Amino acid sequence: MGRTDRVLLVVGDSFGVGEAPDAADYGDVGANTLGHAAAAVGGIHAPNLGALGLGELTEVAGVPPGAEPGTAHGKMAERSAGKDTTTGHWELAGVVLERPFPTYPDGFPAEVIEPFERAIGREVLGNVPASGTEIIKELGEEHLRTGRPIVYTSGDSVFQIACHVDVVPLTTLYEWCAVARGILQGDHLVGRVIARPFAGTPGAFVRTPDRRDLSVPPPRSTVLDAVVDASIPVYGVGKIRDIYDGRGITEFRYSRSNDDGCDLSIDYLSRGGPALVVTNLVDFDSKYGHRNDPDGYAHAVEAFDRRIPELRAALGRGWLVITGDHGCDPTDVSTDHTREYVPVLVGGPGIGPPVDLGVRPTFADLGATVADLLRVPLPEGLAGTSFAPALELAER
Repeated sequence: MGRTDRVLLVVGDSFGVGEAPDAADYGDVGANTLGHAAAAVGGIHAPNLGALGLGELTEVAGVPPGAEPGTAHGKMAERSAGKDTTTGHWELAGVVLERPFPTYPDGFPAEVIEPFERAIGREVLGNVPASGTEIIKELGEEHLRTGRPIVYTSGDSVFQIACHVDVVPLTTLYEWCAVARGILQGDHLVGRVIARPFAGTPGAFVRTPDRRDLSVPPPRSTVLDAVVDASIPVYGVGKIRDIYDGRGITEFRYSRSNDDGCDLSIDYLSRGGPALVVTNLVDFDSKYGHRNDPDGYAHAVEAFDRRIPELRAALGRGWLVITGDHGCDPTDVSTDHTREYVPVLVGGPGIGPPVDLGVRPTFADLGATVADLLRVPLPEGLAGTSFAPALELAER
């Protein structure tokens, strides 16, 4: 009944498909990341996402409603409080958070910044909420002159440190992030400390792909832990290892782009045998959503769409699952994440009619389904209801 020993779970970072029921609580009424990105360019060419049922979930210009046999489609609402990467990914793996991670709309208080400055032996620049590309444009030259790190946050629960690679070596930047992670505990337990290295010259600074995310560990075992415990390897691609603090990951590789993430996923799948590959494609979010670049976002979706046949071929008779972890509407007035439904698009080896999975009440339904497909018992205390039985129809 739909069971397999190979699953590829692709998280399109910020793949939102319309405002969630509680979007007003987050200031995100009307948000629709994929819909608005497609509309901005007059329609996208994404036949493979369309075949999986994307056009059934929201209006995406250029992607008509419909779905091919052997597929399933639906959308999921987030039950956890918050709209950040860590919260979304943890819920996908069965952990629902009732209390959001803290955010800092006025910057970090003295009880955080002062011990950090003492520990690294220099003062910081910034300490404000900001767009990552804008703050290095604004403060990068002063950083070059003084060597002081640029510290900033956003609408998410993040402590970000930006340093030029010629001023602060990557190893030192990573060490400073570890220092900050140690300080940010208790009431200041932010979701992630992020290293944001950049290069270039004033007026032409660019962020490098050598970011690292230091997350807090999940509060309990996740679906990924259960899969590993069942002797099925879990391969993390992109920032997956960092999001789960290494828990439930057999092997991982950082990616340098969406295309690289697809290449690494295919490489893991080429090993054959049972596997769960979990891939985060961050370019959608970091390069386009947060930059308010709907054109770039739309073209990135088209580029990913072209890779889907390769991913499915590498899977063989396994199941491809595409989802998101939150929204980041590139047409929104802010540069922050948006509270949205995320898609669940499933392609398998079947020839049965497409299955409408409806609206799922929690991202955790996906994690429960992955466990079910892999014949792994869901750990006690995890949320989620498997929709694997519905995939039997798609497999017939």
